[in-house]
Amino acid sequence: MLSFPEIRLGQSIELLKELHILTRDGKLNQDSRRKLKQVYHLCHFIEPLLAELDTPGSSPTLADHGAGKSYLGFILYDLFFKGRSTGHVYGVEARPELVEHARGLAGRLGFARMSFLNLRVEDAIDSPELPARIDMVTALHACDTATDDAIRFALHKQARFIILVPCCQAEVAAVLRARKNESFARTPLAELWRHPIHTREFGSQVTNVLRCLQLEAQGYQLTVTELVGWEHSLKNELIIARYTGTARSNAAARLEEILHLLNLDELHARFSP
Repeated sequence: MLSFPEIRLGQSIELLKELHILTRDGKLNQDSRRKLKQVYHLCHFIEPLLAELDTPGSSPTLADHGAGKSYLGFILYDLFFKGRSTGHVYGVEARPELVEHARGLAGRLGFARMSFLNLRVEDAIDSPELPARIDMVTALHACDTATDDAIRFALHKQARFIILVPCCQAEVAAVLRARKNESFARTPLAELWRHPIHTREFGSQVTNVLRCLQLEAQGYQLTVTELVGWEHSLKNELIIARYTGTARSNAAARLEEILHLLNLDELHARFSP
């Protein structure tokens, strides 16, 4: 078997080739080294949380939303689940061709405890294809409103851990833009989103802040950091939520105050705890 100092012992070389982390002749080039660095950096955060779930008699479950080609699910299965007799990874993806590709790859690799579901994130909440409880929910660059749908899924499934790399925060920016003139009459803070580029950036920031408050109001403790090595992407914020059962006392009130102050009251339902 080919061996590289950058690749962990026991990793599937065939999987790394399929994910284009290794070239077809089993080598690493500059681009694939960058991809591998990104993958390992993200796994550095996730694997210890999976280890917490791996207690005697347990069978950890993970649902990856907006899974795409299921890079994350496959890597975590290879690194963590493959060497254990229990546990299951679910990849949720709305594009059927990607679901079929992932199913085929899992079959070739013998990754029996992986399921790929052709569902929109919002439809996954009540789908009988998923168990009533899910231990960990991930959503990396899930498009449209899928990040918020993944949060609602995680809350519904009583997830112990939620891992988010948020994306597509255009909804808040659109409301800020539509209400701009009205907001100017209400608060000087509207200067923060007067220019279009500021509307986009401020809308993105506000969206993630509201998501954090939403989770804190539901009893999650948060770590917000960045994914080192993803500097090429503007979407490299990482939100890790751990369920403690103790809600931050003022989180719900702060969320409502921010929505009202920024003239975003119509988004109450989306961020409601």
